[in-house]
Amino acid sequence: MASIEGIRKAYMDFVLTEGAQPKSVYIFAKKNKMTEAEFYQHFGSFEALEQSIWEGFALNTLIEIRGQQVWPEYSSREKGLSFFYAFFEQLKSSRSFAVYSIQQQPKSFTTPRVFEKLKGVFEGFAQEIIKEGIETGELSDRRFFSKKYKDALWVQFGFVLHFWINDNSTGFEKTDEAIEKGVNVTFDLFQRSPIDNLFEYGRFLVKNGGMQEKMGFGQF
Repeated sequence: MASIEGIRKAYMDFVLTEGAQPKSVYIFAKKNKMTEAEFYQHFGSFEALEQSIWEGFALNTLIEIRGQQVWPEYSSREKGLSFFYAFFEQLKSSRSFAVYSIQQQPKSFTTPRVFEKLKGVFEGFAQEIIKEGIETGELSDRRFFSKKYKDALWVQFGFVLHFWINDNSTGFEKTDEAIEKGVNVTFDLFQRSPIDNLFEYGRFLVKNGGMQEKMGFGQF
C-alpha cells in the first residue's frame, strides 16, 4: 500500500527527472508500482498532491520549532523569526522541487493555488503568535489593522520565498539576512509607535475637550 509520504517523494522525483507532471495518474502509478486506486485514496489530482507537499513543509516546520525547549519563552517576534528560519532551512533539501514548482505557477497578484494549504497553515500559526503578542502587550492592538497583521506576514513570507529562489549566495546567507531584516521590520510595524501615542493623545483631547472651560482656562 502506497503511503502519502511515498507518493510525495515519487512525484517530486518524477517532475524533477522529466521536467513536467506525469501525463496521467495511470502512467505515474504504473511507473511507481502502485494502482490508480492507491493514488486516489490519498489525492484527487496532481495539483492536490503538490499542495500537500507544500503544506507538509509548513507542518514539519511547526513540529520542529514547537519541539524546542525554549519555545514557550519566545516572544511573538522570536516565534515568527523561528518559523521563517526553520522553514527555509528545511526547504534547502528540496530546493530543486521548490524552484520547479514555483516556476510552473502563472504570474498573478493572487496566491497560487499550489500554496493554498500552505497559506492556511501559515495564517493559523501567524494568528496564534499575533494573539499572544497582543495579549502580552508586545504588539499593538489597533482597532482596524490588527486583523491584517497575518496578511502582512504572509506577504513577507512570499517575498522571502521568491528572494530565496533567486539567491545565489553561499549557504543562502542573503536569504537569512532578508528574513532578519524583513520580519523585524514587519513586527516593528505591529508594535506601538509614536503615531500610536499621537492617536491616543488625540482621543484624550477629544474626550476631555470641554475641561478647559470648566476649569477657567478657556483663554489659553
